[in-house]
Amino acid sequence: MTPESLLPLLLGIAWLLPLASFAMLWIGFSLPFLAGKRPGYGVQKGAAYIAIGAIGSSFVLSLISLIIWLAYHPIAADAHGHAGSIAYSGDFYSWISIGDLHLTIGYYIDALTVAMFTVVTLISTCVHVYSMGYMHEELHDVTDHEVATHGGEFLHRAGRYHRFYQYLSLFSFSMLGLLIAGSLGMVFMFWELVGICSYFLIGFYFERRSASNAANKAFIVNRVGDFGMLIGLMALWSSLGTLQFGDTPAEQGMFSKLRPAAHHHELAPAAMVGESATHESPAHEMANESAHADSEESSEGQPGYLLLFVGGVGIFCGCVGKSAQFPLHTWLPDAMEGPTPVSALVHSATMVAAGVYLVGRCYPIFVPEALLVIATVGAITLFLAATVAITAYDIKRVLAFSTISQLGYMMLALGLGGWLAGLFHLVTHAFFKSLLFLCSGSVIHAVHTNDMRQMGGLRHKMPWTAYTMLVGCLAIIGAGFPMWGWGLSGYFSKDSIIEQAWSFSIASPSPTYSLLLWLPLISAAITACYMFRLWYMTFTGEPANIEKYEHAHESPRSMVAPLVLLATLAVVAGWSIPFTGGLSLPAVLEQARPAGTLETTSGHWLTGLTIPDEHMSHAPEIKEPAGWAAFGCALGGLLLATMTYVWRWLRAEEVQDSFAPIHRLLSNGWWFDQIYDWMFVKTALLKSKFFAGIDRYVIDPLANGIARTLTVLAKLLDRVVDRGAVDGSLNGLASQTWNLGNSLHRLQTGRLRQYVLFLVLGTLGLFVAASLCWKYALAG
Repeated sequence: MTPESLLPLLLGIAWLLPLASFAMLWIGFSLPFLAGKRPGYGVQKGAAYIAIGAIGSSFVLSLISLIIWLAYHPIAADAHGHAGSIAYSGDFYSWISIGDLHLTIGYYIDALTVAMFTVVTLISTCVHVYSMGYMHEELHDVTDHEVATHGGEFLHRAGRYHRFYQYLSLFSFSMLGLLIAGSLGMVFMFWELVGICSYFLIGFYFERRSASNAANKAFIVNRVGDFGMLIGLMALWSSLGTLQFGDTPAEQGMFSKLRPAAHHHELAPAAMVGESATHESPAHEMANESAHADSEESSEGQPGYLLLFVGGVGIFCGCVGKSAQFPLHTWLPDAMEGPTPVSALVHSATMVAAGVYLVGRCYPIFVPEALLVIATVGAITLFLAATVAITAYDIKRVLAFSTISQLGYMMLALGLGGWLAGLFHLVTHAFFKSLLFLCSGSVIHAVHTNDMRQMGGLRHKMPWTAYTMLVGCLAIIGAGFPMWGWGLSGYFSKDSIIEQAWSFSIASPSPTYSLLLWLPLISAAITACYMFRLWYMTFTGEPANIEKYEHAHESPRSMVAPLVLLATLAVVAGWSIPFTGGLSLPAVLEQARPAGTLETTSGHWLTGLTIPDEHMSHAPEIKEPAGWAAFGCALGGLLLATMTYVWRWLRAEEVQDSFAPIHRLLSNGWWFDQIYDWMFVKTALLKSKFFAGIDRYVIDPLANGIARTLTVLAKLLDRVVDRGAVDGSLNGLASQTWNLGNSLHRLQTGRLRQYVLFLVLGTLGLFVAASLCWKYALAG
């Protein structure tokens, strides 16, 4: 078999195995559970083994696929994306075909797909295994001390161990479907399925109002972004006539249409106008042909460029919601209401990663101005989130804002032309952020609180958790040594982003654009500060709460083993594998770089905007100062945290008091929740009250008045017409009939003689009448 036929088969099975697990758990556990039959401890434990077996097998198949890919497509040192990436595309199943609309279950497989499959299934497997220990309380009946019943007692409910694994399986299937999708239509379908799964998992403890509200908030905020995404999809489909990424035997994909090989894969906005025109008239077809004849000239035509800008920004709007970017970032910190393993999965390898992945996948469609929008949103997001994280005391909320900030880094890199830097950081971040979340879960599991002010000194009780989390902290701040070019995974990926930002600031010299360099540098310092603030408050110093400290203990092996594995990956994920000729994660991802997206491009509307070639950032005059700047910022943040929480040269309480207004601003998340509450929730409630008042005081009285009038009229009609006329006439007729009957009954005397007399008189009368009739009849 060739890789063209083998890889879709392997990845297709890897994709469907979690779905099979979900179906088995639903049929075998949920249906009996809904019928009132509670599975026992051992049976519920089986749910974990089924789910782990499925996702573990998916990881093995993904790893085999990666090995096959590298065997058939070895890393080439001179492959810089000029010739275009190698990709296999096709359909598993044709779903609907109506006119020009073809909805299929298809695939688009390149190096990015294979690498992401391996990462997602690996981290999902770690989370599944970790959950066996973390969620063990759900094996039994649970008393939820955060929910009180009407009787004043705590809620007592059945455990949901099997349901948790059921949701995890469906979540993994959804994310893998998004990765293998061959078209934007299929992406959108699994995009929504991921959102629904997150709703179930965030609201896992749905009896708690906070969890229920968080699930609703995540669902609603994401729909706002999806509305923009739908606009983008419509703009692309109506213009290009297809949403397929790659070419298939049936039709040409949108990448080939927008970046035709005949034009050296340069962006051709004329395709947007040309394809839509073919559906209109022959005159437009002629215009289309003319437009295609000279892409350079037609690219200056506004309609195609504008449509492409709308399509790109529309797609990015969906990513803003899914990846919690400004201004739709507010749902992610609240999503911490879900179980901690869910947070690890959502924040590292599945839901929030989907937005960054989609921007990377759709990179050929973005014009420079759309990329600038992406970079700007990313820069604002990374700075805002970092400043909020430094004031949070909830260990999971610190990591949540950290995730938002790191996603901002990825978007910034993609927007500035750093396609490889953004996706490289996506993968390394998946390792160390899942590690950090699982470590926080281990701490919470031990001390039963999220508040870091109740912790301290835990490294003595939980050494494995403490030191693996230290590795995660070092990785996320980009710890390394620029003079030797050595560091943890985050050092390579984050420095790549800073280098690209540095390169961009040189290519587009402007005070405004320079913020896209300064904000990530400042945020790098803040990141180091809040991450080590978290670690110091949790694991060093004296215990803040003796009772919780005495109760704390190291987590079981099922939880520690994933921590060790992820810590190892957090260290080495950025390294080249020895004796393989330069095989590394960036080299693998480089194979998937979309054709034509490496070259330096300039804005059409913003003439001063230049998106530089990413390889230019590797030049020593950029790489060295950028590396030292990133190193200096991270070291400064680390020293500040150490001076405050270890050496105590600065007192955090005094700093807070000195900058109380700023502290209030940051601790309230820049008031975004309050602003949205005022702009949307309270406004909606005010409008609802207004219309309720109209309903209550205008419409209801009017309707009641009409009803009363009709009632009076009905009574009048009843009295005059019904009772007077109809009933009166009928009653009169009945009365006359009654009287007639009464008068006739007098003839009924019971006297035989009288009856004979009547009979004789009647007979005589008839005889006379008959005689008269006969006589006149004969005479006539």
